[in-house]
Amino acid sequence: MASDQNNQKPHDLLSELLKKELDAVDKLIHERMISEYAPRIPEIASHLINAGGKKLRPLLTLASAKMCGYEGQYHIHLASIVEFIHTATLLHDDVVDESKKRRGKPSANLLWDNKSSVLVGDYLFSRSFQLMVETGSLEVLNILANASATIAEGEVLQLTVSRDISTDEGIYLKVIRGKTAALFSAATQVGAVISGSEEPIINALYKYGDALGVAFQIVDDLLDVAGDSKIIGKNNGDDFRERKLTLPFIKAISSCNQNEKDFWKRTIEKGDQTSEDFNKALELMQKYEAIERTRLDALKWAKTAKNSLDAVPDNDIKIILTNLADYVVDRVK
Repeated sequence: MASDQNNQKPHDLLSELLKKELDAVDKLIHERMISEYAPRIPEIASHLINAGGKKLRPLLTLASAKMCGYEGQYHIHLASIVEFIHTATLLHDDVVDESKKRRGKPSANLLWDNKSSVLVGDYLFSRSFQLMVETGSLEVLNILANASATIAEGEVLQLTVSRDISTDEGIYLKVIRGKTAALFSAATQVGAVISGSEEPIINALYKYGDALGVAFQIVDDLLDVAGDSKIIGKNNGDDFRERKLTLPFIKAISSCNQNEKDFWKRTIEKGDQTSEDFNKALELMQKYEAIERTRLDALKWAKTAKNSLDAVPDNDIKIILTNLADYVVDRVK
């Protein structure tokens, strides 16, 4: 298996190793997003769910359960719940952000409309809670319900602070811990919980998911300013044009002189942008090494994720999850 791992991406290895379980998740998802009265629901949900995403979050749940020796059937429910929650948040996010693309394809709100996207997102949240109840575990219900609330809090916090250039790294971390890392940590935690694992294992997998989610979002934000637009499926500088203060911007602003801060105030706080302003923003980020410092932060969080697995017994899945943490940040090395 080690030689295979050297040649394949970690999430592809997980998909192969868990193919039977992942197929069962896909089957359950498509069964539960069917609506007898509103055919638009499966149309919109399928558009996003079948758009070629890696299904990383449900894979983490399946991997966590398998690693902990689970032999029941509810890990399929849990992985489906995680994917439903993720899809619902994407539908809502695209409306809030007025996005035109998602995973390189036209977004649901562009193809249909904002109202449909919001309501289908609500439907998927409702379906996810029905599935939670079916597991019969109050602890699972508590973890996933809390994660859903935390995601919403993170999104609202981002709305309130993203155009304020006084926003610091602590607030940024609260935002991404909410909107991204909360579902990663819930995904890995519930796999251990449903398996009846000991508290140290449950905590280790929670910490792994949290740190992996933080690293994942930092890398996403970094790719927006320094990535290959053909690979990431969107234009560089979208966050700048949408006036979202992500970590590379925050690091640059904290080092800028007053004249340079006036540039950020005009472009981010007031929204007065020209076609050349993103290039100016890049110059300032390079001047203050904001991109490199952001990359180092992502590497630090990936290391935290890997170290958290020390409490978990050695096995093939642990090796893949360790490599996955490296892969998440390899994109910006």
